[in-house]
Amino acid sequence: FALAGLVLDGGAALTAHGRAADVAAQAARAGADALDGTSLRSPTPAGLTANPAAARAAAQAVLSAADVQGTVTVTGSQVTVTAHAAKPTAILAIVGIDEVGGSATATAIPLHGTTTGAS
Repeated sequence: FALAGLVLDGGAALTAHGRAADVAAQAARAGADALDGTSLRSPTPAGLTANPAAARAAAQAVLSAADVQGTVTVTGSQVTVTAHAAKPTAILAIVGIDEVGGSATATAIPLHGTTTGAS
């Protein structure tokens, strides 16, 4: 019985962590894409910055769409998202553990141009 709980519900915990990592990365990228309009006219790529309010809103929209709780922090061009995902348990609910969860943090920055295929 304990082994079945460990296997099934341990797998659910790993799934929750993976989901949190995926959603955190997506939300951070969405936030980093919400650029400040004046920074787009910067003469150098290093001048790109996120619009803090728009970045938080974009990242929060991704978290909400995925039904995941989380926090968003915007510092200059850096958007950091910590996501917390939960999954219901199958076996451990019998002993009062109704859900298992996972957390992950991801950070994104806006990139100028493309890095694909760069050598």
